[in-house]
Amino acid sequence: MLRVFLLLWIPFFLSSCWPVSISFRDGSVPPEWKLFMVETLENSAANAPISYAPELTEEIKDAVQNRVGLKLVSNESYNPQVIISGKVLDYDVQPLAVQGDDIAAKNRLTVRASFEIFISAPEEDVMELNASRFVDFDADADVGMIQNQLFEEINEQIIQDLLNKLLSNW
Repeated sequence: MLRVFLLLWIPFFLSSCWPVSISFRDGSVPPEWKLFMVETLENSAANAPISYAPELTEEIKDAVQNRVGLKLVSNESYNPQVIISGKVLDYDVQPLAVQGDDIAAKNRLTVRASFEIFISAPEEDVMELNASRFVDFDADADVGMIQNQLFEEINEQIIQDLLNKLLSNW
């Protein structure tokens, strides 16, 4: 009898403790923010692949939409409350962990980018961010073959820096 009682009531008690909704959006976004725009990043890095800046731009758009919950607009005529612009400043591969025979065991890809975030509401503000991120990889690896994986790691770090800056003052 006690067993039946416990089997019926334990799920009831556990369900009353379960959260009704779960949200991964940060609650620190001002209520005035509804729309945002990202201008295509300028590529000022001599060695960066031509497609790198546009790809990073698209990833930033996706991140702001999915993590912050703002709606993307294509131009300023929609009066976005947040406008992000910037440029890729540097793309550099350097040897690391040089061995005794002057051959590197590891290489480091470093990407530097700068951003300007214009906020129009609740009050006008301009925030600047300089982000420099790197990832290490085996020196004998073909950069062209692992380039997408390296970009994925670096871009995630740069985007996190950008989102932290965007949400830091609110």
